[in-house]
Amino acid sequence: MRSHDDELGTLDATAQAQLVRDGEASARELVDAAIGRIERLDPALNAVAATGFEQARQRATDIDTTTPFAGVPTLLKDLIAYPGLPFTLGSRLFEGQIAPVGSPYTDALDAGGLIVLGKSTTSEFGLLGTTETLACGATRNPWDPSRSPGGSSGGAVAAVAAGMVPVAHASDGGGSIRGPASFCGLFGFKPSRGRHRATDQPGETPFTRMISEHCVSRSVRDSATWLAVTERTDGEARLPPVGRVREPLDRRLRIGMYRRTGSDDEPDADVAGALAETARLCESLGHEVVETQAPAYDTEAAARAYFTHAALTIDAACEQIRAYIGPAFDEERLEPYTRRLIQHAKELPPTASTEAEAALAAAAAAADRRMGEFDVLLCPTVPFPAFPLGHHGGTEPFEQAVAFTETLAGYTAVASIAGWPAMSVPLHISARGLPVGSHFAAPVGGEALLLGLALELERASPWQQRLPVTMS
Repeated sequence: MRSHDDELGTLDATAQAQLVRDGEASARELVDAAIGRIERLDPALNAVAATGFEQARQRATDIDTTTPFAGVPTLLKDLIAYPGLPFTLGSRLFEGQIAPVGSPYTDALDAGGLIVLGKSTTSEFGLLGTTETLACGATRNPWDPSRSPGGSSGGAVAAVAAGMVPVAHASDGGGSIRGPASFCGLFGFKPSRGRHRATDQPGETPFTRMISEHCVSRSVRDSATWLAVTERTDGEARLPPVGRVREPLDRRLRIGMYRRTGSDDEPDADVAGALAETARLCESLGHEVVETQAPAYDTEAAARAYFTHAALTIDAACEQIRAYIGPAFDEERLEPYTRRLIQHAKELPPTASTEAEAALAAAAAAADRRMGEFDVLLCPTVPFPAFPLGHHGGTEPFEQAVAFTETLAGYTAVASIAGWPAMSVPLHISARGLPVGSHFAAPVGGEALLLGLALELERASPWQQRLPVTMS
C-alpha cells in the first residue's frame, strides 16, 4: 500500500499548492512529507548535496496561502546561494561554506511561496554533463540507478523524477536543464537570455551570460508558473513579460525538424524513432512539420569558443578566490578536469576572448537565420538515452571529457549560443525503458509560444503517469 507521503509525492507543485489553499493540507505537512521521501529515497540516488530541514519547517509556519506555490517544497541547485544553506558549487574547495544571503532570484522564489529544503547535487562549477563529483560522489538516475541523470543539473532531475520534491531549481548554459530532463523523463525548459531575475553571481562574463536559471518539473504548468514567478518585470527588463501561460496553443505552427547535429552526427535508433513519433504527433495536431538542416555555422569554432570562455571564467574566479584567502587556497581540491581547464586558460593568447566572442556571435547570427524560416525548430534533445555511470566525470582524461561534453550538447548548445528559449518534452520511452525527450526552440522572447505548444503536447500525449522504478 502507498503511504500518504507517497501520494503527495505523485502530485505536481500546482496540485500541492492547491491543497494548501483549500485547507486540505498545511505547508508543514507538505514539507514533512517531502523530507520523509528524501530521507527514504536519497541514500540510493544521492541527489541532495545539503539539507536545511529545520529552517524549512520554520518557514512553513508562515506561508502566504495566496501565493502560486503556497508551501511547495523544492531544492536549489548548488550553484546559487540561499541564506543559511551550504554553497559549494559542487567542489571540495568550498566545503563548509554557508551562504549569508540569497539574491533577487531566490527572493522571488520565496515570494512565490516555495520552501527550500536544501541543495541538489551538480558537477563541479556546473562544467560537465554528468553529476559525478569528488565532493559528493555519483548521483544516480531513478529510471536505472546504474546510469547517470546527466548534468550539470543531475541532482535536480533525480530528485524530481524520484518524487522527492515536485519541482526543483536548475540552470542551463549549454543544455544542463534540457539534457538531464530528457534522461529522467521530465519537462525541462530554458528561458530566453535576460528573461529572469539576477542570481547576483559575481563577475559576469560571456560564459555566465549564456546561463539561464529555471526549473525541472513533471508538468508544464509548474514550469510556466515558475517562469511567471521569476521573470523580470521591472523597468530594466529586456523583454516584455510573459505572465502565467495557462492554455494550450491556439494557432498552428510551421515547425522545422532536423535529425543530424550541426557537426553531422546522427542520434541513435531510439532517439531517431522518438523524433519521428514527435513529428507525427505535431502533424496530427495540425502543425506543419518541414524537414530541414541544423543551423549552419562553424561548430568546431563555436565549441572552441565555448571552452575558451569557460576556461577564462573559471580561471578568473579561482584567481579571485586565491587573492582573497591566500595560502588557504588548495588547487588540489579541485577536480582534475577543472585544473586542466584552468591550465588551458593560462595557455590562451591575449586575443582569445575577443576571438571567442566573434565566433559565438557568428554562430548566433547563423542560427537566427535558420530560425527565421520557421516558428519553432524541432530536433532530439540528446543523441542517446541515459548513459552508464563511471565514464565521464571530472577525473576522466581532459580531451575525453571535452569530446563527450560536445556530444551531449550537440543539439542543445545552439539555443544557449543564440539566447533562445528551448525545452525538452518527455514524450517517449526507449526500447530499454529509458526516457527520451524531444527538443523544441523558438526565437528570443518566444516562451509563451513554447509553453502553449508544450501544454498542447502534454494534453495529447500525457507523460505524468510514466514513473521510474523508485516511484512505481
